[in-house]
Amino acid sequence: MQKELDICDQSILITGGTGSFGKAFVRTVLDHCPKIKRLVVYSRDELKQFEMAQEFPAQQYPALRFFIGDVRDKDRLSRAMEGIDTVVHAAALKQVPVAEYNPFEFIKTNILGAQNVIDACLDHDVHRVVALSTDKAAAPINLYGATKLCSDKLFIAANNFKGTRDLRFSVVRYGNVMGSRGSVFPFFLDRAKTGVLPITHPEMTRFNISLEDGVEMVLWALEQAVGGEILVPKIPSYRIMDVAEAIGPNCKKEIVGIRPGEKLHEEMITESDSPNTFDIGDYYVIASSNNEKLLAHYKNLGSAKKVADRFTYNSGSNDQFLNVAEIRDIIQDQINPDFNPY
Repeated sequence: MQKELDICDQSILITGGTGSFGKAFVRTVLDHCPKIKRLVVYSRDELKQFEMAQEFPAQQYPALRFFIGDVRDKDRLSRAMEGIDTVVHAAALKQVPVAEYNPFEFIKTNILGAQNVIDACLDHDVHRVVALSTDKAAAPINLYGATKLCSDKLFIAANNFKGTRDLRFSVVRYGNVMGSRGSVFPFFLDRAKTGVLPITHPEMTRFNISLEDGVEMVLWALEQAVGGEILVPKIPSYRIMDVAEAIGPNCKKEIVGIRPGEKLHEEMITESDSPNTFDIGDYYVIASSNNEKLLAHYKNLGSAKKVADRFTYNSGSNDQFLNVAEIRDIIQDQINPDFNPY
């Protein structure tokens, strides 16, 4: 039986810590653990770190540290890992069209950077690692998704050569984060002012998760994951036309076509994953097929149920969809309390 992890007694480092997820993670951890041992924000953008430091002043949050660095820089990352117990890897290049035109830049950050994180964790007595993935890593058709699939494979495989270390590498995979940079919601909110909303395809769907639920999932994984698994949340989908109707009911809907590398529907669990996938309540677990110990753990876990053969988890065939009214409520609750589409 694994030892329960006390987050408040940890020294935690988060890569990409100035992003939307990173800021929400830091805020949640500091609210829950005001006297946390140490919390290190590792990122390459000095302006974002400066702005974040204003939001979390040193006098009020003395355990919070800011460390300028890039995951591409193995030496700098290694220095930042000194004395760290827990790592959350959120750093990545993420824009799908940009990846299609700048592929090796994404490879250097998302793949080589992932291996640098793994090596630094192995070298510095880190105990828990959770890496953030994306639905685009399941059966990828774009370069971004392919790099994140490689990253997922690296983190899962790292459990095979950790030796006798008390170290667990796990991955969490989820869909679009409402309100994050690059999300369709702030984009549509801004474009609605022009009276025209660009629609890539009228049948397009996406998974949706809130920042809060994403943070909660990572914290759960840090405490409960045994290492070697990919965790997938049970979350609703939305239809792009419903988002457009919720935000701009009086706007013209202009069909502009699917962008390079985009899918009509996203997938988080493929049919090929189903033989090793378990339903554990709020989450699904994809266990590594070559890790017999991990498979045995979930097979013997009383709360875990093996999914049906040929099971898939697809945003277009999901059994949960947000309707227009629910989308508006979420926008008011999570993005703009003064939002009014009329």
